[in-house]
Amino acid sequence: MNRLLKIVWEWIFGAEASPAFDDRSSAKPDSRKSASSRQKTRPGAREYLKPKLTPFRYKNRQKNFVRSRTVSEQPYRLAMPYVASLGEYLDLSTDQAPEKLNQRKLPLLKTPEDLANWLQKPLGTVAWLTDYFNEARRPIDVRKAHYRYTWKRKRAGGYRLIESPLPMLKEVQEQILDEILDRIPVHPTAHGFCTGRSIATNAKPHVGQRIVVKMDLDNFYTRVRFSRVVAIYRSIGYSREVALWLAKLTTSAIPGNLEFPGGEPKQLRLFLPRHLPQGAPTSPAIANLVAFSLDVRLSGLAKSFGGNYTRYGDDLTFSGGRNFQSSLRLFIPLAQQIIRQERFVINKRKRKILRRSNRQTVTGVVVNRKINISRKSYDTLKATLHNCVKFGPASQNRDDHPNYRDHLRGRIAHVQQLNRARGEKLLAIFEKIDW
Repeated sequence: MNRLLKIVWEWIFGAEASPAFDDRSSAKPDSRKSASSRQKTRPGAREYLKPKLTPFRYKNRQKNFVRSRTVSEQPYRLAMPYVASLGEYLDLSTDQAPEKLNQRKLPLLKTPEDLANWLQKPLGTVAWLTDYFNEARRPIDVRKAHYRYTWKRKRAGGYRLIESPLPMLKEVQEQILDEILDRIPVHPTAHGFCTGRSIATNAKPHVGQRIVVKMDLDNFYTRVRFSRVVAIYRSIGYSREVALWLAKLTTSAIPGNLEFPGGEPKQLRLFLPRHLPQGAPTSPAIANLVAFSLDVRLSGLAKSFGGNYTRYGDDLTFSGGRNFQSSLRLFIPLAQQIIRQERFVINKRKRKILRRSNRQTVTGVVVNRKINISRKSYDTLKATLHNCVKFGPASQNRDDHPNYRDHLRGRIAHVQQLNRARGEKLLAIFEKIDW
C-alpha cells in the first residue's frame, strides 16, 4: 500500500517522494516497541501470557432423537397447543427413555396425568402449583404465591432472598427429592447436602497442604435458570412434557410487586426469571446435579496441576504443595474461565489464598495439621455453656430458639465431629445445665 501511494505522489508532485511514504522510514521499528521487545527477550526474563482454554465442542450423542409431533386431537390433558397452526397440539411425551429410568428405579412418567397420579393429587391442583392458570405462568401477587419471601442481609453486603415453599408445594418437592433426585449420584468432589458427606469430608483433602485457595460462587442458586433444570430432568430420562412440569414444580418466579430492601431494585433482575429458590428442599440436590460439569472440569484442572479440589454448595476449595503454589499465576485464570463457561459468577471479594504460616480454614474447619474447630469458636461455646450452668439457659438464648436445648446439643455434636476430646469436655458441661 505504501509503494502504491508513493507512485501516485511522484506522478502528481514530482520525483521526490514524501518521507511519509519512504519504504525505509516505514520499515523502522518503533523505539518503544523495540525497547519492550529487547526487555522481554533478554536472558533470564520471564514472559507471562494470559492462559486461554481451548473450546471443547460437544457432539450430539443422541442416535435415536425423537422430534415433537403435532396432532389434530389433544393427546393428553393440558397438552400444549401448537401456536403455528390453530386446532393442533404438540405431543411432547414421546421421547421418554424408560431404560434410564428403570436403571435408577425412578417412576415412569410420560404425561402430566401420570405425574399427578404419582403425586396423588388432582391434575388441576398440580397445574395450580406450577402457576399454569396465571398470566405469563408466574404468580400475580405476593399474597397468591406458593412461596413466602424473606430478605436477609449478607455479611459482605447486599441481600439474600429466602423463598420458603408453602406446605402443599413443600410436600410435593419432598416427594420429588426422595423418589427422584436423591437417586441420582453427584460428583465425588461435591460434599454439600449429600448423604454420607459433610464439612469434615469436604475439609479432609486439604489437610496439611502448603497452600489453600478458596473461591465463592455469587448467587449460586439464583443463577441456575429454568432451562438448566429442565435439562437435568431430560438427562435422567423423562419426556419433555414431564421435564417441564417437574422443573416448574422445583423452580420459582417472583411476583412483580415483590419489594426489594435497601433501595437497590436493580438486584431484582436476578430473581425475575425462573430460578432455583433458596429455601426449597429440592434446590441443593438440583444445584449439585447442574454443577456436575463444573466439578468434572475443575477437579481435572486441579489434578493436572498436582492439586486437590472440593465443593461444598457455592464454596470452591483448591489446595496443593509447592508445585501447585508456583503455578497459581496460571491456575487461577484457567479456573475462572471454566467457572464463567459453566455460567456461574465468582464473588471476587471472597477469593482467598491461605498459606501454611497462617490459619487455614475450609468451610469453618481448620485444616493446618488436622481437621479441627477454631479456638475462638470453641471458647465462645464453652463460655455459653458455663453461663447456662451459672445463670440458666434462658439468659443465653438471645436469638429466641424454640428448642434451645437441641440447638446447643447440635453445636456440641459439631465439635465432637471435628475434635472428640474437646467435644467431650463441652458435653460434660452441658449435662450440668438445669433445664
